[in-house]
Amino acid sequence: MLKPIRFSRHAQEQLLFRGSSPREVEEAIRAGSWEPAELGRLECRRSFSFQQEWHGVVYATKQVRPIFVDEPDEIVVVTVYVYYLCGERR
Repeated sequence: MLKPIRFSRHAQEQLLFRGSSPREVEEAIRAGSWEPAELGRLECRRSFSFQQEWHGVVYATKQVRPIFVDEPDEIVVVTVYVYYLCGERR
């Protein structure tokens, strides 16, 4: 059985600010390789084809890196980093 994934308020704000979605974060966590992160947390990365504009630049790829805690009954996303790769100015 898959644990539910819960987003902290900070993580929800960062999704909007950094241009990611809950679906992308959930996919990264479910499909990615978990690695140790600072403060006893975990992280993983997942790249997505993007081919869209973000802040005046068209990027080919968006990489999502959630930072989370694996609790006994749920996974809690603490924050989310997003990287935009291979961009061209418009």
